[in-house]
Amino acid sequence: MAAAKTSETVKHITYLAGVLKAPRITEAAARLADQARDANWTHEDYLAAVLDREVAARNASGARLRIKAAGFPAVKTLEDFDFDAQPAVRNQITALSSGAFLTEARNIVLLGPPGTGKTHLATALGVAAAGHGHRGLFATATDWITRLTEAHHAGRLAAELAKLRRYGLIIVDEVGYLPFEQDAANLFFQLVSSRYEHASLVLTSNLPFSGWAGVFGDQVVAAAMIDRIVHHADVLTLKGASYRLRGRGIDSLPSIRTTTETEN
Repeated sequence: MAAAKTSETVKHITYLAGVLKAPRITEAAARLADQARDANWTHEDYLAAVLDREVAARNASGARLRIKAAGFPAVKTLEDFDFDAQPAVRNQITALSSGAFLTEARNIVLLGPPGTGKTHLATALGVAAAGHGHRGLFATATDWITRLTEAHHAGRLAAELAKLRRYGLIIVDEVGYLPFEQDAANLFFQLVSSRYEHASLVLTSNLPFSGWAGVFGDQVVAAAMIDRIVHHADVLTLKGASYRLRGRGIDSLPSIRTTTETEN
């Protein structure tokens, strides 16, 4: 009799879980039932444990979907990053990984020579943000310009910028690797301006801010853009030789020497 009643209860739980579109509840309920009996859990404790499992599973599933939709070239995490090579930014990056900067619409700028881990950190922060429930998009600066140019030519730039503003995080990789034409620079400025104090940007660049005028072809546009980016931002500078060159007998790259000479 007891076994039949238990079987009917399990069937009912399965039905209810299906109606709620939460099929994992059935598995969690069955897995935790014996533990609850043996430990003399209250009904409330048992219910809370089952729902905890469902929420955790949903969050993990949602994070995977957000990571996939973000368009990362490869999934990188902070656990994978070699902070021994960049110890100066460890504490700041760890604090930023909480995602609090997103709720404050703050930006993050990662500056430094090629191969110092800027893209890895930008991606890892985006992955962490996805885990906290935030949607994001990743692309290089050139790819963002292409996207905005296509929207502009189609007469839907305003709609595209409004759509992008609904994403909590936009990651712009490789600012400064290629110079922009005037029209492209203006489009990039509109992207930055549309997100100012509304949503966050993470940008990476191999150039110091003093070199951005050469990228955007206009000192005034570059200054206005930098002003909006850094007003509410954490700016981190990574240093050292490229990790790609380790053990190859090459101390530096031409772009590193050029940047150093420019700053001097």
